[in-house]
This record gives sequence, structure tokens and C-alpha cells, in this order.
Amino acid sequence: MQQKALTDYIFTSESVSEGHPDKICDRISDTILDLYMEADGQSRVACETLVTTDCVVIAGETRGPKSVTKEKIEEAARQAIKKIGYDQEGFSWKTVNVDVKLHAQSVDIAQGVDEGTGVDTDEGAGDQGIMFGYACKETEALMPAPLHYSHQILRRMAEDRQSGKLIGIEPDSKSQVTLEYRDDKPVGVRSVVVSTQHAEGLSQDDVKELVRPYIEEVLPEGWVVPEEELYVNPTGRFVIGGPVGDAGLTGRKIIVDTYGGAAPHGGGAFSGKDPTKVDRSAAYIARYLAKNVVAAGYATGCTIQLAYAIGVSKPISVYLNTHGTGTAPETVIVDALKQLVDLRPRGIREHLQLNKPIYERTSAYGHFGRTPTEDGGFSWEKTDLIAELQRILG
Repeated sequence: MQQKALTDYIFTSESVSEGHPDKICDRISDTILDLYMEADGQSRVACETLVTTDCVVIAGETRGPKSVTKEKIEEAARQAIKKIGYDQEGFSWKTVNVDVKLHAQSVDIAQGVDEGTGVDTDEGAGDQGIMFGYACKETEALMPAPLHYSHQILRRMAEDRQSGKLIGIEPDSKSQVTLEYRDDKPVGVRSVVVSTQHAEGLSQDDVKELVRPYIEEVLPEGWVVPEEELYVNPTGRFVIGGPVGDAGLTGRKIIVDTYGGAAPHGGGAFSGKDPTKVDRSAAYIARYLAKNVVAAGYATGCTIQLAYAIGVSKPISVYLNTHGTGTAPETVIVDALKQLVDLRPRGIREHLQLNKPIYERTSAYGHFGRTPTEDGGFSWEKTDLIAELQRILG
């Protein structure tokens, strides 16, 4: 007997701020990627960062112009830390030790990616792997609601902290939103957790009242968090934060970066990787396709999986699931998408115009659900396939 799908449930997602140790690393890695992309859009970068007390270590492989020097990389890292707002004892953009350990990209990897070399003479994928894209109608951004609201709480706090409007709150923060679903739709908030670094001398109640307006501003009208389910700094104190309190690494917040656990994840991180790495570019195109399917009205929820082999240009497989909400057969939707978008690595890069310095801004508050910018940033959030999908599918 087939089990009935669960339609009433409680679901939780979390976000972390740009000042979280792992997000500092993502920011530095993507800042260095932008440095290379600005100098030469065909650069190859796989950059990893580690941060701890008074220390930043940058490692990985690159292939790009010699104008991107070790000194420029160090300065870019310092400026990334400055923008986040770290100038405190134990971790300051002015005095932190920056150790750059980048070296040349492996020629064995390069031959599989470079067009005209390797077994597949077309531009191949930079690695094997599976990548997922997802979209749903829970929010205007076509993102899962718990993650969307978790991001927005921290993003608004960071904006006001940096403008000087929010005094006493420091860069390192986390949020968590739990929603109630009925008939697969979010209908209310069950609980909210916010843990944020703060200045010495502020009590737990002080911090709670500083944070409360951001929660109320972000949640939909009429959604009120029960007071007993509003947890702000539940340990009571959070003065020691950032890399002084905990080490950070690039790529450790992949669920925060994507769909908050509401959709599958292939396992590959994004930050610090140039767009020949399908971990990043194929995840972006999968989101783009899923979002256009939902925006065009062919599903209320859509998951897409792409799979690649290193050095091979064509995707090994393309999978689409509309979770029982589709208004056209899934195989027909897949065929239409293949007509509209070239899913080879080069086709993805060209369609989304990914060889640009557009990555630093993706490093916090999610790679998806954002607003496309005039310089090509977040191009994977466009819904410009709607008319063509409707022309093909009717």
C-alpha cells in the first residue's frame, strides 16, 4: 500500500551572517575569484580559505594573469574582512596575518577542461558530480520560506549594523526559523532562534529587544512568534565571536547557501570556484531552469538534477521532478529545457554570462532567491525563459 504524502508538518531552516567564521572564508575566497575574473575572465580558480585567531590561510590552485600578485591577494583578503566589519582584538583586518599558499592548477585537470585538449575536445566539466536546482511558490523569490526569512533577518541586521543604525551588535550571527505547513503551504511561524555576537555590557534581554524588530519586519503580516518560542542568545552571552571563538573554512555552509534542506544537495560547495567548475555553474543553471518552470506555471515546486563526468562536455543525465504539481509531463518539460539551454559547461557559462567578477556578493545570505543586477550578477535568478517555455509547451 502506497503511503500518503505528508502535507501537514513543521519545517526548519537556518542562516548564518557574513561575519560567521565559515562565511568570512567564503567571502575571502570569492573576493579572490573576482580579483582573477576582473583581470581575465578565463582565469581558473579553486581557492580555499581558513580563518582562526589572528590568522588567514589561503590555499588552492589558480591559472591566471601574473598581474594578480600575492600582495594584491593579501590586500583583497584584508578588504573583505574590513567590509564585514572585523576590527577587534584577535581578528582585525589591519593586523591579521594573511598567508597565501596558492599554486598553479594541475595540467591533468586543465586538459580535461580546455577546449581542444583531452579525450573530449569540447570544453569539459571541471569535475564529476551531481548538482541540484529547486524552486517553489512559497515566497515571491520562489524559495523555501524558512530559509528565505532566516536570510532576511540577518541581512537586515547586517545592513543596519554597517550603517551605524544598529549599535551593540557585532558581525557573527546565526538565525533559525521554524514554520508550520498545512496542505504543503506555510501558514505560520512556530519559533525563531537568533544568536548574535554583541558588545560587552549588553544583557540577554537587551540583545533580544535589539533583534526583535528585524524578526517582526521580515515575517509576513499576522505571523507572530510566541514569546516563549523566541530564542535570542539562548546561552545568555555571546561576546567572543568570529574567528576568535571558532575557526572557519570555505564551503562548510552548503545547505545555507542553497535551499535550507528543503531540496537535495549534490555535496559540492560554490565559493572560490570559477565557473568551469560545474559544482557551481551547473547548480546555478539547475536553479535557473527550475525557477523558470515554476514561474511559467508548469509546477508549484520543481527539482532538477544534473550530472557530469570530468573532462566530458555533455551532461551524463538530466532529471526533473515536479512533485505531483506539474501541468505538463516531466519528460516534455525536460525536452523543452534542453531546446532552450545548452547544458554543456561552456553553454552554461555563456548563457548566464558567468566569466565576470560577480561572486563576492553571493558569499552570504544565499546564492539563490536574490535579485539580478545590471552587471550580470545573479543572472541565474532571471525568469526570461517563460515566453519560450509557453511557446513550446502551450
